[in-house]
Formats: sequence, C-alpha cells, structure tokens
Amino acid sequence: MKVTEHIKKAEGKTLFSFEIIPPVKGRSIQELYDNIDPLMEFKPPFIDVTTSREEYVYIDRDGLLDKRLTRMRPGTVGICASIQHKYGVDTVPHVLCGGFTKEETEYVLVDCQYLGIQNVMALRGDARKEEQYFNPTKGGHAYASELVKQIHALNHGNYLHDKVETVHSADFCIGVAGYPEKHLEAPSLITDLKRLQEKVEAGADYVVTQMFFDNQKFFEFVEAAKKMGINVPIIPGIKPIAVKRHLQLLPQVFKIDLPQDLIDAVDDCSTNADVRQVGIEWAIQQSKELKAAGVPVLHYYSMGKSDNIEAIAKELF
Repeated sequence: MKVTEHIKKAEGKTLFSFEIIPPVKGRSIQELYDNIDPLMEFKPPFIDVTTSREEYVYIDRDGLLDKRLTRMRPGTVGICASIQHKYGVDTVPHVLCGGFTKEETEYVLVDCQYLGIQNVMALRGDARKEEQYFNPTKGGHAYASELVKQIHALNHGNYLHDKVETVHSADFCIGVAGYPEKHLEAPSLITDLKRLQEKVEAGADYVVTQMFFDNQKFFEFVEAAKKMGINVPIIPGIKPIAVKRHLQLLPQVFKIDLPQDLIDAVDDCSTNADVRQVGIEWAIQQSKELKAAGVPVLHYYSMGKSDNIEAIAKELF
C-alpha cells in the first residue's frame, strides 16, 4: 500500500514510522531485525531504508595505494524486500541522485516494481566525504526534482530510452525531503520552499522533514508551505538526541538550531546515558504536541538503534 493510502486509511489518526540504516558489509541482517522487532508492537505501516553514497577507499597493492570506489552499506532494495516478507509492512527505499546514473536509477526502480515495493523516497543526497559541495554524478541527476520527474515518468510507462505499453506499469508513491529550517545550501527559507514546490509539481506525493527540535519551526514551515500551494501530507521527522557531542554535531552537519532548554538539560548531564534519557523525554514532549496538532505520521530517525525509539513510542502509541 502507498504511504498516502496508509494516511488516508488512518482517517486522522497519527501513524508511527521509522527509518533504518542498512548494516555495513560483513554484518548480519539479523542485527537489523533485532532493532526492528521491539518496534513492531506499535504497528508501523511503513519503514524507510536509507541508501549510502559511494566512497573512496585506498587499497595497498605492493606498497602503492590504489584508489577505488565502494559502498559500505549496500543492499537497500534487498533489505526492503526482506522486511516486507518478514514483517508484512511496506518499505520505502531511499533513491539518490548522488552516486547513480539515470540508467542505474531506472534499474533500481524496475527492481522495486518487480518486488512489489510501491513507495520510494527521492533525495539528492549529500556530497561525498572528500567533497565540500555536492557534485552530480556523470550521467545522473543534479536535483531531487529531476529524480522525481524520472520516477513520475516511469509511472506512466516512459522509460529513459523507450516507452513501454503495459498493464503492469509502475505506480510509485514518491516521497521527498522538506527542511523546516531550510536546506543548508539554500540562501533563504522561501527559496527552499520554492524548491520543495518544484518537487511537488514534478510529482511528489508527500514530504518528510529533516529533524528539528522546536515544534514551532515545523508549524511555521507547514503554514508557509500551504500558502505556496503545497498541499501534500507533510510528515515530521524526529530524532532524539543520544550523546553529548550531538550538541555540536547536529547544528554543524544539518545547520539546525537547538532550543536553549534542551542545550542546558544536556549540559547538565554527567554521562551519555543521562543524555539519552533527556533526548527521550524531549522527543516525547515534541511528539505529544505534534500528535495533538494532528500530524499524519510521526517518523523517527533510529540511526540503527531502537531502544530510545521504543521508549518514546510506548508513551505515544
């Protein structure tokens, strides 16, 4: 079932969902299951699975360093299929511009269609670790709006190099990212909202936001989006703070502000276990207010661990 169909079927009830990260090469998918298992009691209708960018590694060959591209976390589509089979829930693989040609993107989408995956999250993706700014992959898309257009075209039987007449055409529900405090590269929030508008006009069906810690910023973002004619569901993304270094890391990486009350509470903690509890309590209060406001889904960024998400969900669902 599509994400938008799950929302419609809920008839105003706030749903629970979360995002997971594939394990690195050489690790077992059982680790993933062990973190998903405790969250299934809250009946998530869908689970997001991230896709990693390629990165360079240096291989020592007889004293010479050979620079090669690799992916440390492969298998997004396979993991999505495994989760759907094991748990009977829908999955949302993340599809990136960065690191993929248009042809490679088409192969991923065709595989998703074969496997009965009906939802995809279309993202530009981040710059590679060694790059300061995002550089499009040769033969790939530069912007998420272009990626949305490709997926939307595929839904109508229009492949990159031919049009296929079939009664079994793709019918993907397309999610895109939104930024309550604007994308780090956007010169202003209004400019960023215009980019979001372009993605919706290109065929996006719903929006999931980047993490935020001040609900007022989310409410203002939703209101501004509506004034611009963006009327698709907007799902808030929630990440509980887990370690003290998040105070520096999150604003630096995501260019977001942290409320002073949260900063003070974390500063008062003597251990990361204390910080984790502060993060849980803050996310619970955030979630309760958002749920009371009638958001369609509360979407949690688990980052590979589920104990804090489980503690939050127990208070909400």
